[in-house]
Amino acid sequence: MTAAERRFRDRADAGRALAALLSHHADRADVVVLGLPRGGVPVAVEVARALGAPLDVYVVRKLGLPSQPELAMGAVASGGTRVLNEELVTSLALSPALIEEVAARELLVLEARERAYRGDRPPVDVEGRVVVLVDDGLATGASMRAAVAALRARGPASITVAVPVAPEETCAALSRVADELIVVATPYPFVAVGLWYVDFSEVSDQEVGELLAQAWSPTGSSLAEPPS
Repeated sequence: MTAAERRFRDRADAGRALAALLSHHADRADVVVLGLPRGGVPVAVEVARALGAPLDVYVVRKLGLPSQPELAMGAVASGGTRVLNEELVTSLALSPALIEEVAARELLVLEARERAYRGDRPPVDVEGRVVVLVDDGLATGASMRAAVAALRARGPASITVAVPVAPEETCAALSRVADELIVVATPYPFVAVGLWYVDFSEVSDQEVGELLAQAWSPTGSSLAEPPS
């Protein structure tokens, strides 16, 4: 798809377009699809269905500096994984107490979201598996880079970042941290993710939970299994 051809109708349409580029991962026992909430989950549902792969949600919270929230000194993610930008921590002489304070606050938010999304189900085990990490689009890619770093700490065999739309400069940065990058469209000028969707309605926590419950239900998609 080029910018001149069309926009995605909605996130499900984007997921199907993305899945078409991921066919080399279809019907493999070692593949798992992880959706970044909230908007990445409806996209990931379609990808998991097309690939015949288990689906889970991967929640990431950046650890922003109190004085500069957009500047991430690290991240916490599903399963309690924490990663730090050691170079930044060292250069700014950030104290362990400050890091713990920010991490504890963000972990509380993460745990609340996880309970809302998956209830008591544990995160899927990604160790030794091919992980397809899905979002509905990227702008700066900061959250996705944090997700890749946190996920890497859990020992997957490889990480594929898969998104419907992103600017070329963000793709270039992510290609250096992911094992594989799959993007349907890299329009220019990019402006914003929502511009490339006809329907870019906000996805609620409740909707994310319902989508996952349907995927994990015995009467739902047989291609999206509950986390082990």
